[in-house]
Parts: sequence; structure tokens; C-alpha cells
Amino acid sequence: MGGAAALEKLVPVLLAFSGGVLLARRKIVPAEASKVFADYAFLFAVPCYLFGNIYASDLAALFDWRAIGGYAAAAALAVAVVVSAAVARGLREPREVALRVMAAVQVNTAYFAVPVFITVFGTAAPIFPILLFQVCVLSLVVISLMELGRAGAAGGTGRRLSRALGASLATPLVLACNAGILLNLLAVHVPAVVLDGAAFVGDSASPVALFSLGLHLGGIGLDLRGTTREEMALIAFKCLAFPLLTWAVCGGLFGVRGEWLAHLVLIAAMPTPQNLFIFAQRYDVGVDLSASVVIKSSLVALLLLPLWLQVAVA
Repeated sequence: MGGAAALEKLVPVLLAFSGGVLLARRKIVPAEASKVFADYAFLFAVPCYLFGNIYASDLAALFDWRAIGGYAAAAALAVAVVVSAAVARGLREPREVALRVMAAVQVNTAYFAVPVFITVFGTAAPIFPILLFQVCVLSLVVISLMELGRAGAAGGTGRRLSRALGASLATPLVLACNAGILLNLLAVHVPAVVLDGAAFVGDSASPVALFSLGLHLGGIGLDLRGTTREEMALIAFKCLAFPLLTWAVCGGLFGVRGEWLAHLVLIAAMPTPQNLFIFAQRYDVGVDLSASVVIKSSLVALLLLPLWLQVAVA
């Protein structure tokens, strides 16, 4: 895919995103409304899209275990690198380490990857297995570390971890994915009117999520001069090192080729998830760091998308 073709694919992405930025900067739409749009996308539109598409998918083709195993191996290696770097810097508190793991390894699926994949490839299906892996494995690791390091939490370690597990598995994204997989495997007939309704709502997920991100960034602005070395290191690892590591591990060690390799590299190149800021607030750790990394990695990832499209599809 040439540079011009890659940019053409990104025009809808840039239009929805820049529209949010412009309207927030001009104060036509209040930046605070970004939360409403984001909640709609996260709690309703994206789950509708995921459910309908997973239910109608060929699960044997969707869950390529070599590709998923390669991505999991790359993520595990990335986690080890980030933990080692954090410990080398003198960080010992579990919550501090977990925060950096999430910032550098987890990806923004609902608000960034899904709309980008729909726009570029016409489907977000390749994200589904990675989303489940991220929520059911990576998020549990992060939440477990957060809970273990949480001061004054009620209940013992086992009770706190069970609450974390339940909260993670009860998110709308996971419930929608699991419902789609279960009904698909059991060959349960879902009425066409239900699937059509889910598709109608799901089609709005992409533009609304990108518009919400634009509103958020347009409202708070960017303080590039105040970026710390640690923030730059986390953003560089997330947006450059992790996708390169994914390409090397999946392609070189696991033999993943073709579209799956391109999809995995692009998924890894997605920015830090907004949930990082939510976790930071909940567990009272690194709030300013998390907000900065989420915002700036989103901008960097958007700027690097044409590059990754060319590299992945070449």
C-alpha cells in the first residue's frame, strides 16, 4: 500500500477526529461532552458491533491460534522488559509497576483500534481475539498488581482479586464477545431484526469513538514542552518498540504471515488505552503520568498510522 493510498484510507479517521478537536476548540460542543460520546461508544455501540460480527464470523478462521500465541508471546516479552526497566529505576511498589505495564503494552481497542480497522479494512474482526486476550489476561495481571498494592482495601487478598476478576469479565465488551462466541458455537438462531439492529447501532461506533477522542484532546490541549523523559520512553515503547517487537516475534518466531501479521502489528501500534487514566484514579497512583501518556500516545499513534500501514501491508 503506497503512501497516497494509506492517507486516503485515513481520511475518514482524520475527519471524525479533527471534527471533534475543532468543535471543542471553538467551544461549539463542550469538551466535557466527550465522556457522553465515549460512554455511548464503549457501553453500547462497540458491544453491539462486536456481538453481531462475532456471531456471524467463522470462529475457526477468526481464532488463529498461531497468531494469538505470537501476540501473547510478544506481549509477555514486552511486559518483562517494562517490569525490568521499572525495577531498574527503583520502582518497587506494585501499583507503580502495573501502571507502566498497562501504559506500554495494552492497546486502545474500543476507541481507537475498532474505528481504524473498520475504516481501513472494512472489519474489526481481527481485533476480537486480541481484545479478549487483553481483557482476560493482561488486564487481570494489571488489576491483580493494583489490588495487591492497594492500601486500606477491604477484605483479604483472595477477595480483592476475585472482585477484580469479576469486574474485568463483566465489562460490556467482554460480555458482548462472549455472548457472540457462545451463540455462534451453539448455533442458536438470533432473529435477523436483532442482528440488523445491532449492526445499525454498531456502525456508529467508529465515528463516535473518534469524535469523542477529538473532543477530549481539543478541550484539554497538549503540553508538549512539559513531557518528561519517562513519558517519552513509555510512548516510544508503546508506539514504536512494541509493534516492532510484535512483528519480530510473530513473523520471525511463530511464522505468522500475510494479513494476520499486518493486523497484529497494527493492533500493537495502537495507543495506550483510556482505561489507564481510570485505573490511575481508582488506585490513586500516577494520575498525571497516565493522563499525559494516554493523550500523547493517541496523537503519536495517529501520526504514525500511515507508516505502519505501509510497513504492515508491504
